[in-house]
Amino acid sequence: MLGARRGPYRQKGLSLVELMVGITVGLFVAAAAAMLVANQLSSNRRLLLETQIQQDLRSTADIVTRELRRAGYSLAMDAWVWPDGTEAPNANQGILTPSTSEVRFVYNRAPGETGPYGFKFDAATNTIKSQLADAGWQELTDRRSLKITAFTITDLGTAPTQLPCPKLCADGTKACWPVYRVRDYRVDIAGEAVSDSNVQRSLSTNVRIRNDYVEYKDPLNPNLICPK
Repeated sequence: MLGARRGPYRQKGLSLVELMVGITVGLFVAAAAAMLVANQLSSNRRLLLETQIQQDLRSTADIVTRELRRAGYSLAMDAWVWPDGTEAPNANQGILTPSTSEVRFVYNRAPGETGPYGFKFDAATNTIKSQLADAGWQELTDRRSLKITAFTITDLGTAPTQLPCPKLCADGTKACWPVYRVRDYRVDIAGEAVSDSNVQRSLSTNVRIRNDYVEYKDPLNPNLICPK
């Protein structure tokens, strides 16, 4: 009777070996899927960090360039006009004093608001700071998310052009004639994410100052643009 039952009525299913092989294959598939998801999440996090760092650097560069372009701007522009070609304007044009990592300047932002303004790299906090007149230096970048690693202002060194005068200098030369030059600077900023030092970005932009620089070269008559 027992032998007869084994024929068409015997029980069917997976053996222990088959079950273990199936579980192993399933674990491999689940591990691969988990690894894929982890890689996707890591890539997405890195992309978000890169985007944030790039946006922060771009916003900082936009603020710096926008402010620098206004260096020397005056609300009383009539004071810059030479009425008879001899009197120098009553304004300080030598307002831009760049160094390797700092620049200061003045302009009339509003009546009674002339600065000084400026930007500099603070190595102690790895931030870019902005000078707001009497308010002093304040952090422009957020140290909690962005670590500034480099901030430089480079004078591109535009060659000066001499302005002609009706008369020669007292010594018979043109040495005292005024010169002017276009002021053009390059701003370089580099930074990295505070939470991941591998996420690094940098950018460079040129700034053309709207007000050209004029220099009076006659030490005996510093208020005259041309000899009388």
